[in-house]
Amino acid sequence: MKNTLVLLSLSLVLAACSSLETQGHTPTVLTPDDAASGRLQSQAVVSMSGDLGFHDPGILGSVGFSTGIETTIGNPGGILVHRSSGGVGGSWSTVGTIPVAAWAKNYNNKNIWAPDIVKNGSTYYLYYSASQFGTNNSGIGVATSTNPGDPNSWRDLGRAMLTSNGKDYNAIDPHVFNDNGTWWMAFGSFFSGIKLVKLSSMTSVSGSIITLATRPGVQYNPIEAPSLMKRNNYYYLFTSWDFCCRGTGSTYSIRVGRATSITGPYVDQAGRRLDQGGGTLLLGSSGNQIGPGGQDIIDGSSTLAYHYYDGNDGGRPKLAIRSLSWNNDWPVP
Repeated sequence: MKNTLVLLSLSLVLAACSSLETQGHTPTVLTPDDAASGRLQSQAVVSMSGDLGFHDPGILGSVGFSTGIETTIGNPGGILVHRSSGGVGGSWSTVGTIPVAAWAKNYNNKNIWAPDIVKNGSTYYLYYSASQFGTNNSGIGVATSTNPGDPNSWRDLGRAMLTSNGKDYNAIDPHVFNDNGTWWMAFGSFFSGIKLVKLSSMTSVSGSIITLATRPGVQYNPIEAPSLMKRNNYYYLFTSWDFCCRGTGSTYSIRVGRATSITGPYVDQAGRRLDQGGGTLLLGSSGNQIGPGGQDIIDGSSTLAYHYYDGNDGGRPKLAIRSLSWNNDWPVP
């Protein structure tokens, strides 16, 4: 039942997608020149097993979370909870769904999506997205638990952030990051790009909204799903470009830039600022892994989790994990 529910019912219109994402794009396919330039080197792929039906993975230790299954408006699919009996490679099983809070049912959508999990003290915090599809009438919710692998242990605390049609940015795709005791939230999808704001508590934000990355001049500004990490003297920002949720027609790719301050400016390997359209290709479609994206840096390490659409399995979304290598302080998969 659980395997069927996840692998067969996860529709190809899941996740943090704009309704404008019905326009066609050519998939990003890596060429031998990409590999030669260092954008893709030998793969450090983690062997995976079990139920890998994840979309927009968020992983902490042996517990994982992913975008909810589309159900019906008024009864949207909640965030899925997964457990591993071993390390990050599995074996993974899907153990249930976190109940959807009443406030998140008011957006007339069929699921909630893009979970991110962090731990502060003995408490786990799960951030997720609820939105009226194709608009920035959106909210980032937060729930807490001390037993994160139990779907029924989560207590919803409401919205940490809201946007509406009067804003030029979109409060979805949260990523929460602890920088030497100061908590920040990166977020954003389409509209005016990826943003950063400081958390005044684990459930609310304060201060200025900072633009980290955007794609001026590109139709619909298709950039989303930020994820941050720090290594040595640099902060790294990973984003997903282009369009998810189209099965084998998906055009997602994972891009990266770095900065010496969490607030930026972030630049790519060519020196282009990410807030001016830059972004070095880290991972694009290759073999049966089509449209990789929705990435998460696991436990602040050099381990990259992401979903892809499996060209050998009808375009169903699957979890993949890679250990990043480093070349001159730049990550390579």
